[in-house]
Amino acid sequence: MKLTYLLPLLLFTFISCKSQTNKKTTTMSLYDVKIKNLQGKEMNFSDFKGKKILFVNVASKCGFTPQYEGLQKLADQNKDKLVVIGVPCNQFGGQEPGTSTEIQEFCQLNYGVNFPITEKVDVKGENQHPLYQFLTNKDNNGVKSSSVKWNFQKYLVDENGNLIDFWYSITKPSSKKIAKHL
Repeated sequence: MKLTYLLPLLLFTFISCKSQTNKKTTTMSLYDVKIKNLQGKEMNFSDFKGKKILFVNVASKCGFTPQYEGLQKLADQNKDKLVVIGVPCNQFGGQEPGTSTEIQEFCQLNYGVNFPITEKVDVKGENQHPLYQFLTNKDNNGVKSSSVKWNFQKYLVDENGNLIDFWYSITKPSSKKIAKHL
């Protein structure tokens, strides 16, 4: 008689626990992140749904700065399926000291950059921008955690805003590691 009461309770507990483990761990959506471009206008990442997005924290006075050329080439060659977005950051050796206007002029004059560039933000630390809270935290992106080590680290998200992978600065924009996902 006690078993007839215990069996439904055990079954309920099992089903309840099972449904808890199947919940998606992502607590954030890339499309909810707010960030401005260099002109101060809010960017809406949902405008890029249907395309992959490669986010790159950029700096004008870094040894990796010539990667701007490769990033522009990647953006041009894949314009129908990829958007490259530069995210200026001054947290690594003070290598992005410029104002928004100076950053824009530098990128256009020296590398012909015409892909979107955001306002300057922190990509790590106490004031980490929500974009990088999403990109670097598995609890937010549902895939993996990472930390930004230096300028020109790259994060690729799919056509629905889900993190695919990331690569450190030494990975060139033309790398097969990136190309295989495009």
